[in-house]
Parts: sequence; structure tokens; C-alpha cells
Amino acid sequence: MITRRHTLGLLGATAAAFTLPQVKAARAAVTLRIGWQKFGVLALAKQNGALEKRLASKGVTIEWSEFNSGPPLLEALGANALDFGPTGDVPPLFAQAAGGNLLYVGTYRPPAAFHGILVHKDSPIQKLEDLKGKKVAYKRGSSAHNFAFKALATVGLTPDDIENVDLPPPDAAAAFKNGSIDAWAIWDPFFAVAESDPQARLLVTSEGIVDAWGYWLGNGDFVAANPEIVVELIDELAKVGAAAQADIDGTAKALSALTGVSEEITKVTLTRAGSDLGKVGTVTDDAVTYQQALADDFFKLGVLPKQLTINDIVWRPKGA
Repeated sequence: MITRRHTLGLLGATAAAFTLPQVKAARAAVTLRIGWQKFGVLALAKQNGALEKRLASKGVTIEWSEFNSGPPLLEALGANALDFGPTGDVPPLFAQAAGGNLLYVGTYRPPAAFHGILVHKDSPIQKLEDLKGKKVAYKRGSSAHNFAFKALATVGLTPDDIENVDLPPPDAAAAFKNGSIDAWAIWDPFFAVAESDPQARLLVTSEGIVDAWGYWLGNGDFVAANPEIVVELIDELAKVGAAAQADIDGTAKALSALTGVSEEITKVTLTRAGSDLGKVGTVTDDAVTYQQALADDFFKLGVLPKQLTINDIVWRPKGA
């Protein structure tokens, strides 16, 4: 015999059965592992917590790991140790050639003079042609690698005409200071810091030599599982960049506090020709065309071990 008490119990059990799937359907917590360098929009977003605020309602927790150049950042990303990060144009080529599990998911545009080649103040090197036979340092696989080669090509020199020295920025800075290298190809903010040293002299910037793109890359598995988070990341970074560009003084102050680089030098990096922190977006055909041409050039030079098809690892949101 089913009593009123039994009936109420059955109704309660039924309600619980309908409630349980709803609980299970709630978004599972996601840990987003971001690699960053001490410049640009992502550094500002880290400082002001913009991404944490934007993604909090989605149950996303962010873990930050700092890198001093793009190659090791992308090595970690391609090996599934990171989920998202920015880099210049060359690092993704090496990462793709190595079979890393990564995708181009967005772009940004560095200033035209984002890179520079520096020599010592009293160096006999007065023009690019004078680099022949000299020790020129750059981080292999970085955007400075491309800049150095493109700069040499403008005067008919090839990588074989110089003594190539592979050094990450901190080591290159020390080598430049103690005179063990003749020239240094480097990007901001390292470029601006070194350029401010009265013992250094600027030989040439990347303006007019490299019309570079910067890229946001995502781990392939993370992007496949969380495409909506990637869309929100790119959108929020564009907003952070636009706000930063509208307040250069405030942005210089914020970045200086984060990096330890003086506000004066930081402002130099923010006001170089073509600087626009708001130029953040999804991957365009122009960006792919640029990157494919760069991949082809590096393959012809024997720097890359194989021919690459950039579109093989380009991700675009649905409807884009």
C-alpha cells in the first residue's frame, strides 16, 4: 500500500533525479595556463587582472608562467605544459617544424621599430655592410632572428657572412656589455633598455625592413576543448590594448611597475612608429600570407628542416 508519505518520497526522489543532471551539466572548473613576457598587452592584462575578471563566471582559474623569449614559451605550449601565449613571427615556425601541438589563434602588431641592431659606441661598425665577419648575437628562433637576416639582406649579406651567436636576451645583454660580441639584434623592451646605455649606439631599427606580425598561440587540445574561452581571451586583450593605447602615460607607469624598467624607457617602447596596442584580433589572411612567406624564406636558407604549410595550424572561431 502506497501511503501519502511514500508518495511524497517518490516525488522528492523524482525531483532529485531531474536536479542531478543539471548539477552535472554545470561548467567544470578550467585551469588556463598562460605564458607571458614582460611587455605588451598580455603583461598589462596580467597586472590588472582583466582576464581573471572576464573569465571568472566561466569557472576559469589562470596560472601564469614568465618567459624571456618566444622559443621556450612555445616549446612549453607545444608540449602541453601551457595553454596560451604570445610570440613574434619566427618562434611558431620552429614549433610547427618540431611537431608541437599548437595553433595560431590570434594576432597583434608590434611597432615598426620594435627591433634594433646595436653596436658599441666606439665600434668601427658604421653601417650594415660593416657587420661582415663580425659576431652578431640574436636569439635563434626569435623574431630578432628574422630581423637580423632581413637587415643583412638589405645590403646583400647572408647569414654566412657573419659569425652568428645564439644568445637569449639576458646573456646577450651581458655579452654586449663586456664586449664579447660586436653587435646585438634585439626587441623591446630589451632594445630600449640597451639603447639607453651611453656606451651603445643604434645601427638600424626594423622600421622599413620587417613589417612584422605578432601571434597569439594556443595549445591544440585546449583550443579544441575550449573555443569559447579563446574567443573571450582575444576579445578581452583587444579591449585592454585599446584602453592602454588611449592612456600612454598611465600604461608606461603600469608596465614600469611590472617590469622594473623606468617609465621613461617604457614610454619609448610605447611611442615607437606604428605602435598600437589595440591591434589585437583573430588570424587574418594577410597574417597567414606573411607567415607563409617567412616560412618559405627560412626553409630556403636552410634554417628550417622542412617546408611548412601555415594554414595547417591556423584556428579561426566559427563564423569568422
